[in-house]
Amino acid sequence: MRRIRYHDVETNKTLIFLTNNFLLPTLTIPQLYRCRWQVELFFKWIKQHLRIKKFYGLSPNAVQTQIWIVLSVYVLLAIVRKRLQLDLSPHSMSQILSVTLLEKISILQAFSRFEPSAELTAFRNQLTLFNL
Repeated sequence: MRRIRYHDVETNKTLIFLTNNFLLPTLTIPQLYRCRWQVELFFKWIKQHLRIKKFYGLSPNAVQTQIWIVLSVYVLLAIVRKRLQLDLSPHSMSQILSVTLLEKISILQAFSRFEPSAELTAFRNQLTLFNL
């Protein structure tokens, strides 16, 4: 095993890496881990924001295709949100579109019908612990 000690100037932390690769230069190993961490953060963001429950194929082409489709839908929702000046999150917009997918109404009508009112958000099926 090869032990590499690296001091990160940005976070002012000393990191220790263990690797079995003896061919790469010392500074390349922390850079690879930093890139790998960016990939991990990217997939975490995808899971939280883009509603991919599972990948339907395991080949690189299948995974890339599914990610590109979901990213395209997210960008389209962001464009619609900006053009219609909506105050809804992309997740809420996708929920509304999934419910109204087969109805013959315009997108603007679909989003204006489901605007959350203060009355509904205050009294959901949530019980209060204290009556303050």
